[in-house]
Amino acid sequence: MKIGEVAKRIGIEVHVLRHWHDKGVVVPDRAESGHRIYTEEHIRRLRIVQSCQSVGMSLAEIRLVLHRDEKGRAEIIDLRLRRIRSQRAQLEDAAKFLEHVIGCTHDFLTRCPDCTRYALKDRPANRAGFGRGR
Repeated sequence: MKIGEVAKRIGIEVHVLRHWHDKGVVVPDRAESGHRIYTEEHIRRLRIVQSCQSVGMSLAEIRLVLHRDEKGRAEIIDLRLRRIRSQRAQLEDAAKFLEHVIGCTHDFLTRCPDCTRYALKDRPANRAGFGRGR
């Protein structure tokens, strides 16, 4: 499959595929004419690249993750998992704060100890959690 067809199929611009090729992330085969030729295996790799990007990975990280035997692969994956878990904790904390705000009976949020505690939290290092004290 040629580059234009692949770009349309997976929903990205042709220049992005060329960039990923130049960076060594997904390197398609070449036809005798020199055109890039993508196989179904390349399409699967491209979808994995998109999935990795959706969780914030850089192309350099993705290149390592795609190849099982790459040195540092496990560390990159572990770091990304820690970041995702940290973000999840921050989002949970924010949701708890907003749920509290909906029912907060103070005339100003600054007069509410729970709201103030959330506002004064040290982010992202502090993981004490909303409503659990400091």
